[in-house]
Amino acid sequence: MVTGSPAPCSNSLETDTPSVSSSAAATDRSGDHVLNPDFSAFRPKDGLKPAAVLIAVDMAKAEPDVTLTVRTATLSAHAGQIAFPGGRVDPGEGAQETALREAMEEIALPPSAVDVQGFLPSYASRTGYRVYPVVGALDGLPQLQPSPAEVDSIFQVPLAFLLNPRNAERTSRVFEGKERFFYTYHFDNHAIWGLTAGIVHHMSERLITHLS
Repeated sequence: MVTGSPAPCSNSLETDTPSVSSSAAATDRSGDHVLNPDFSAFRPKDGLKPAAVLIAVDMAKAEPDVTLTVRTATLSAHAGQIAFPGGRVDPGEGAQETALREAMEEIALPPSAVDVQGFLPSYASRTGYRVYPVVGALDGLPQLQPSPAEVDSIFQVPLAFLLNPRNAERTSRVFEGKERFFYTYHFDNHAIWGLTAGIVHHMSERLITHLS
């Protein structure tokens, strides 16, 4: 499903389907440890749980935008936070299959509406996940419907806003007695932070030149 695109390089998407892994390496290029070096020693006994998210870019608009969700307040993890559609990788799945399945389950985005363009490097989360971001292009945004069990609401953010490094605010909070750093993007009345902001920041560093 990956379309013709430039050869992989350090500042563009990877076109080779990533091998899903639960390993955690100090050489991970993207993750919470980038701003918090002591996290590099964080290694769950059973490894990082693989997950995948879909970065769905509507290319039919004059200014392309990206779909994000607000998670319901009743979820056991990341309740109320802003996230890309996504979730844990089921046995036998790849990152692409997971991202498309979760987008269908969470916001009713049909897999047939998504033209997968490539993949960002996986993101190692302090919460114990290795997240595989899948970038997909949409030729117009179909009618979306949030799943009440997982998604409180759906909104769009201009791609240009997310790719502009000036919109990434380096912020911090005290967590477990230590100051922890992360990125925050303020858009309208939304604060995009944590894992999602980390993925966005890495995406802006690599550039998505073949989507422009």
